Order: sequence, then C-alpha cells, then structure tokens
Amino acid sequence: MTSPTVVMGVSGSGKSTVGAALAQRLRVPFADADDFHPSANIAKMTAGQALNDDDRYPWLEAIGGWLVGHPGGGVMSCSALKRKYRDQLRQQCPDVKFLHLSGSAEVIARRQASRPGHFMPASLLASQFETLEPLDPDEDGITIDVDQNIDSIVDRYVSHAEGK
Repeated sequence: MTSPTVVMGVSGSGKSTVGAALAQRLRVPFADADDFHPSANIAKMTAGQALNDDDRYPWLEAIGGWLVGHPGGGVMSCSALKRKYRDQLRQQCPDVKFLHLSGSAEVIARRQASRPGHFMPASLLASQFETLEPLDPDEDGITIDVDQNIDSIVDRYVSHAEGK
C-alpha cells in the first residue's frame, strides 16, 4: 500500500514532469492540480494576479478529495506553498507525503522561460518564492534540488519513501 504523494514547489519547478514520472514508476494514478482550478482562478492568474487564500480554499479541498480517493497511492502535482495549505490537504488525507522540488530563482526562471503559453506568467514567480514555506521537520516529506535529471529526483524520492 503506497500513500498518496504531493509533488510541491513553485511554478516552473517541474512538479508535473516529476509527478508524472513518479506516478509511472510507482504504477499509480497521476493528477495535476492545475486541472482542479476553477475558471475564475485561471483568469486571475492569466491576468497576472496572485491567488489569495480564499481563491485557494475550494481548490485545495478538491485536491484533498482526489488524494483521499486514492488510498492505494496516487501522485498529485500541486504548489502547496504554505504550511496551512499542506495542513488542509492532511486534514482530508492524513497519510499524504510531500516531495518539495526546490531550486534557485535563476534555475526556476530559466525553466519557466521554456514553457510558453502556460497560464501562470513568469511575473508571478517572485510572489511564489515570497509565499513558499519549505517543509517543516514534522512534515512527512523530503526536499530535493531540481537541478538534476528527472530519474535522479524520482530515484531519491522512492529511496526516501522506502526508508533507504
């Protein structure tokens, strides 16, 4: 039995790419939190406006519902930038684990530049870094630097999750 995992981090950190690769490795379903945003949130971000906690609450509830619906394991890519957002997910799915994809602003900005057409404009990257609260020691998860290949990130997470 594998616990659900949230691959978290700022926009452009590789959450969707790593999440999909991790789900494939674990042979569990994958979902992208971007697909759970209501149209009002997407319109707000497209206009260059950062979401507030009121905007995020129903979105996080939907994500938590997906996580709890996959007790045998699943991988969700979700920014989960603040501790209180992760706490909200844990309220619904207490056994969720987190993989925080961490990187410098320069590395992330370079990655974002290679994603034309994404609804999250690069101009909001600074606000994401300002909002980010890294995993606390009491949170079930691991932080891994994104400045390496996807297989290395997935290998490191799987080894951590297996207690190696």
